[in-house]
Amino acid sequence: MKIFSYKTVEAKDAGEGSSKLKVRWLITKEMGAPNFAMRVFEMEPGGHSPLHTHPWEHEVFVLKGEGVVVGEGEQRTVTHGDVVFIAPNELHQFKNNGAVAFMFVCLVPIRDK
Repeated sequence: MKIFSYKTVEAKDAGEGSSKLKVRWLITKEMGAPNFAMRVFEMEPGGHSPLHTHPWEHEVFVLKGEGVVVGEGEQRTVTHGDVVFIAPNELHQFKNNGAVAFMFVCLVPIRDK
C-alpha cells in the first residue's frame, strides 16, 4: 500500500499542443501498477490540452473549477463532481474558459511504448 499527498509529485508541463497545463503522474507502472496510470491535471484559465485522438480510453473526474470538453462536432461544459468518459479513438480536448483553475483526475491504461 502507498499513501501520499498528490502535492509531493512534481507538476510538469503537459507537453506539445497544450497551454497552461500541468500534469502530475500519481500512479504509474514504475510504482507497481500493472494496468492503469492515474494523473491529475491542473489547467490555468485560458489553458487547453491538445485536440487529439489515441487508441485508449480516458476516465476523468473533475475536482475543481469548470471547463469545456471538445469532441467531434460538440462542446460540453463540465464542473466539479462531473465524470467524463472518452472512448478509444474519440477526438477530444479539454479547455479552461473560466476564471479559476480547472483540475481533474484522469485514468488511462498503461501501455508499453
